[in-house]
Amino acid sequence: MTATVPPPAAPTVPAPPTGGGGRPPSAIARLWRSVRVPFVLVTALVVAAVLLSLGNEQFPEGYLEPGSVSPDGARALVRILEEDRDVEVVRSSADAEEALADAGGDVVLVVFLDHRLLPEELDSLAALEADTVLVQPTLRSLEAFAPGVDVTGRADPDEVLAPLCTMTEAVAAGDAEVGGELYGAPEGSGAVGCYPAGSGDALIRVDDGASTTTVLGTGAPLTNTELDDEGNAALALNLMAAEDVVWLRPDPPRQEGSATLVELLPLGLRWSLVPLVAALVLLALWRGRRMGPLVPESLPVAVQAAETTRGRAALYRSRKARDRAALAMRTGFLDRAVPKLGLASDVGDEAVVSALAARTGDDPAVLSALLHPADPDPFTADDGALVRLADELDARTRRLR
Repeated sequence: MTATVPPPAAPTVPAPPTGGGGRPPSAIARLWRSVRVPFVLVTALVVAAVLLSLGNEQFPEGYLEPGSVSPDGARALVRILEEDRDVEVVRSSADAEEALADAGGDVVLVVFLDHRLLPEELDSLAALEADTVLVQPTLRSLEAFAPGVDVTGRADPDEVLAPLCTMTEAVAAGDAEVGGELYGAPEGSGAVGCYPAGSGDALIRVDDGASTTTVLGTGAPLTNTELDDEGNAALALNLMAAEDVVWLRPDPPRQEGSATLVELLPLGLRWSLVPLVAALVLLALWRGRRMGPLVPESLPVAVQAAETTRGRAALYRSRKARDRAALAMRTGFLDRAVPKLGLASDVGDEAVVSALAARTGDDPAVLSALLHPADPDPFTADDGALVRLADELDARTRRLR
C-alpha cells in the first residue's frame, strides 16, 4: 500500500501594512528634506555676516565730532541732548542759518572750530541775534559775537574750577574741568564771568538785550572721555538748555582750484619775456650758419712712429719730465722682455728680475735698481743719467735676442 504525499503549500505573502504609517511622505516633507541642509548653511552665513558687520561699523572721527565715539568726540553729549530736545548737526554757516530760521524762538546755536569760517560768515551768523555758545573761539569770532571780550590768559587744562559767580547755569553745575583759555571784559559791559582762574574767567556771558553769547574757553569737558567728570555734563546741558540745538561744526574748506606757475608770476615779469624771446631769436639768426653742400676733406696724414716718439720726447724735455721719460723707457723694456722670458704679463717684479738675471747673467740687485729704483731715482737726476738708463736698457735688450 502506497502512502499519498500531500502537495507543497504555497508561500505565504505578507499583507501590506495598514494604518497611517503606511502612507507615502507628502510633497512638503519631500521638499523640506531636499532643502534643509542648504537652508541651514545659508542661515548660518547670513547670521555670521550680520554679526561681523555690526562689529565693523564705521564712525566719523574728529575733535568734538557729534558722531564720533573716540575719546575726543562728542557722541555721548549729543545722545543725551537728543533725549529731551531736538539737535540738528550742520556743517556750514548757510545750513546753520537755515536751521535757525526753521527752529523758531527757543533755539541755541553752538559753534565749534569757528576758525574754518570766513569773516563774512561769522558776521552773518552774529547778525541773526540768536543765543549762541562759542567753544574756544577765535579773536575774530569774539569780535563778531561778543565785542569787548578778549583773551587774557590760559589755565591748566586739568584744573577743576569753581563757578564763583551768579550765573544760574554754572552755579547749578558746580565745579567743572573748564581749564583752558581765560577771558575778560571791560567794566560796565554787562558781561558775567564764571570759573575764575588767574587773570580771567574760563566762562563768560554777554547779554546785549536781544540775545546772549556764552564763551567757553575749552571743549574738553564736552568730549566723551571727560563728560562724566565733575559737573561737566550738567554745565553742558545747562548751557544748551533750549528746545532746539543747532550744532555747527564746519567742515574744512575745500580747495576749489589752484593757480598755475604762470599765473603766480607778476604781470610785468611775464611781459618781459617777450623781448627776451625776441632777442634770443635774433641772436640765433645772427650766429646761425646756413647749411650748405658737403665739403670733402682729406684723411689725416699718417705720422711715422719714430716721429711720434721724438715729438713726445721733445715734450718731456721741454717740461723736464725725466721721471715720465724714465717710466716710459722701463715700461717699454718690460713689455718687450717679459714675453721673451716666457713669463705671464701679470707676473710679479721679483720673478721678472730673477728670470732676467738668469738669462743675462747680471746681478739681481743691479737689475732691481735699474728697473725698480728707490726714491729718489738716480737715473732722473739729469739728462746724462737718463741717457745712461737708456743705454743700460738697450744693452739688456740685445742680450735677450
